[in-house]
Parts: sequence; structure tokens; C-alpha cells
Amino acid sequence: MQISQGHEASMVTGQAVTFSLAEGDKIHVLHPQQIVAYRGSGTGRNDRLMNISGMYRKHKLIQSEISGPCQFVTALPPGFSMKSIKLEEKSDLLYDFRHLFFYSEGIQMQTRILKVKNMLITRDAIKMKFSGNGVIGILTQGQVCEQELHPTAPLYVDASSVIAYPENAKLELTVYGNHLASQHMNYHWKMTGRGTVLFQAGRENRKLESDINNDEGLFKRILREVLPFGNVLIK
Repeated sequence: MQISQGHEASMVTGQAVTFSLAEGDKIHVLHPQQIVAYRGSGTGRNDRLMNISGMYRKHKLIQSEISGPCQFVTALPPGFSMKSIKLEEKSDLLYDFRHLFFYSEGIQMQTRILKVKNMLITRDAIKMKFSGNGVIGILTQGQVCEQELHPTAPLYVDASSVIAYPENAKLELTVYGNHLASQHMNYHWKMTGRGTVLFQAGRENRKLESDINNDEGLFKRILREVLPFGNVLIK
């Protein structure tokens, strides 16, 4: 299987991804409505209903199984891009299923239940562990970054930006910095352990654009920043 990605995704144009499947290749596409062109036998695509878990996590009903030989093109919306990740037998990363765009034949999935406290704060109940030899495709907003964990020195990552982290990692939902800093930030994962964390760097682009283009009065902006819960009470 070969995957050719178009220009880097932008907030204006999005990204096109071309898949070329050889005889014997098979992949599962979880967003089949993004397929805009297909070349191959009409019997090479078989759509089916997702299982209940998949419907709940993806808010979709249908996924496609596509077999080679064929070629097809998917179009991702503005602001989104896809990163393909080759898995090996020893991989222990846990992923948010909502980010999954496709997976190749031979990939197995197992669910991991989060702690109740983490469920309430992140509004997320499960993570998925992928194993086996194959490739998965992850949808991201902005550039994908990788950081190595340390057994004792914590790494703080915005909880809404995390794509994947090692199953062995120790996680704690928290904020950091002084009182003003901790009051005006999203919850972060405080992570220690061994392995690599993947996170997306474009998640807060719209917030930055809003801040830059915001023409509200200076006094009002100061009040929103310094008062407890000012960003909620002062509109």
C-alpha cells in the first residue's frame, strides 16, 4: 500500500490524500464520505455498519472496507490533515478513537477504560490500543508533535490536544503555573513514564485568531483575565 499526501493542510484548502492498494491489500476507512474519487473494480468497496462502540465514538453509522488493486482519493476539510503511523508488535500507545481515519488489515483494537474522574473532566470514557503489524491513519488539526516522556520529570500537555500516549505512562489531570496562569488554561495531562507522546499543535488556532482579531475594549479584556471566572461572567 502506498499513501501520497497533498500539500500541508491549511485553514483554507484542506488536504487531499491518495491511496494506492496492491492486490491483497485491504484497509478500513472510517470516514468513507471523504472519498471523492475511486479507480478499480466496483466490488472492491464494501460498506458495512459500524459496531455500537464505533457509532458512539465516531458519530457515524458506516465504514468502508476497500480491497486492492485500486486507487482512491480522500479530501479532508480545511484545518485537518492525516498522519499515517506504522505499528509494530511492541507498540503500546493508546489513541482517542475519534482521531482514527483508517486502519489496515491485520490491526487489532482493544479498549481501555479511563478513571471516572478523568471521564468527567475530559468527557471521554475509553481509549483504544492498536496492536499487530500494519498502518493506521490519524486525523489531526495542525502539525503533529512528538515528545519523549521522562520517568520523573513531568511533561504537561493540553488534554484536548493529546492524540496518543504510552499505556505504561502515569497520568494526572492538572493545571500548572501561578494562580493566574492556572485559572486561564485548559486542563493538562501531567505525564511521566517512558515512551513517546503524540499531540496536535493546531488545536488552539481558532482561539488565537479570535484573540488577534478581537476589538473589544482594553478594560473589559483586563477584567476578563484578572477576575476569577471573568472569562465566563464577562461577555
